[in-house]
Amino acid sequence: MSRRAEALAQRLEQGAAALASFVETMTDAEWRTRVPPDGRMAGVIVHHVADVYPLEVQLAQQLASGQPIAGVTYADVATMNAKHAETNAGVTKAAALEHLRKNSREAAKAVRAFSDEELDRAATVSLNFDAPLTCQFFVEDHALRHSYHHLGRIRAAVGR
Repeated sequence: MSRRAEALAQRLEQGAAALASFVETMTDAEWRTRVPPDGRMAGVIVHHVADVYPLEVQLAQQLASGQPIAGVTYADVATMNAKHAETNAGVTKAAALEHLRKNSREAAKAVRAFSDEELDRAATVSLNFDAPLTCQFFVEDHALRHSYHHLGRIRAAVGR
């Protein structure tokens, strides 16, 4: 097993655990708080983080195999997020936490499977203006960073 892949997986797990720990302390009112900039409810965002782990890992695996990520735009991401928010508006804290724990475990397992060669492989990424990005960068910028990014926004929105 790659030490780098293990370190990435551990950091991914730490981010998911930090988000889960905060969620466990949230009140019902905080769970329903609208979070800027797009106004999704905090609970929906927690579920969203869990929900996109499989996609983020799949895209990283695509890069690891040397295949570009093409045709994906931030407008697509915004549309996907809006549909997710509509579909999951009533998600419970328990369901979102279970989803977060399960999908972060599976994502970390997939990250652990990357070799150093795969982590170093680069291909173009349409989300980043077709910049040739490595698999490792993609893992760090998406699956790993995602929980920290949304945890920070949720904390700011609820004022703690």
